[in-house]
Order: sequence, then C-alpha cells, then structure tokens
Amino acid sequence: MYSHETSFRVRYAETDRMGYVYYGTYAQYFEVGRVEALRSLGFPYRRMEEQGVLLPVHDMQVEFRKPAFYDDLLTVRTSIVELPSVRIRFAYAVFNEARELITEAATTLVFIDRATNRPRRAPEELLRALVQFFK
Repeated sequence: MYSHETSFRVRYAETDRMGYVYYGTYAQYFEVGRVEALRSLGFPYRRMEEQGVLLPVHDMQVEFRKPAFYDDLLTVRTSIVELPSVRIRFAYAVFNEARELITEAATTLVFIDRATNRPRRAPEELLRALVQFFK
C-alpha cells in the first residue's frame, strides 16, 4: 500500500451556515489528496492527461465522524490500496489538528483513453512507480 499526506486550512467559503465544512467540499479535498499523492510518486496527473489518459471517478463512499470548521488545519492521508489495473482505488482519512479522525472515504477511478473514450490499463510508468509498495 502507498500512502501520502497533505495538509491545508479550511477556507470560509467551504463552510455552510452552521459553520461546518459543507459535505460536498470533501470531494474536492479527496481530489487534492489524489493529485498530491500521484505527484509525490513523480507522476503528476497533468502528465497523464498530456499522454491522453483521463481518470473519471466511478464511485465514492464517505463516512463523516466529526465536523471540520473554518480555519481548521486538516490533513488528508491518501492511500492507494492495491496495484491498479483498469481501475485505481484510493482510501482517505481526514484528520483535524488534534489528529482526530474526522472523515473516512474511498473512491474508485477508471483509466480512460482520451482518443477512444474507452477503459484502458494503468500507464506502465505509474505501475513502475507503485510496484515497490506492493511487494
């Protein structure tokens, strides 16, 4: 399994009238986690797009345990839980500044060939970067 952590502060615009981070905002937090995890592997998402590979989200599951609030420093731990094939699965754990687990989630994305709009296997370069974490 491969894991990477990234941190950021909650912006005021990301909160609802109750002062909680709006539930829909978490999808953006998970995207930040995914993009930064891939970048940390030396495989930025932009490179995949330039190579004609798209990664739409197939599904997402979320469990909210505690709220996050404006100006909280959050840390998203993003894990790639298995070596990808046509799909790549990510697991997320979101922590507040006290390192309390506030949200858990998972997403599955599908590798799509931009030219054909059909599923394809994960890029070999990405698999080479990941294989060492799954031995």
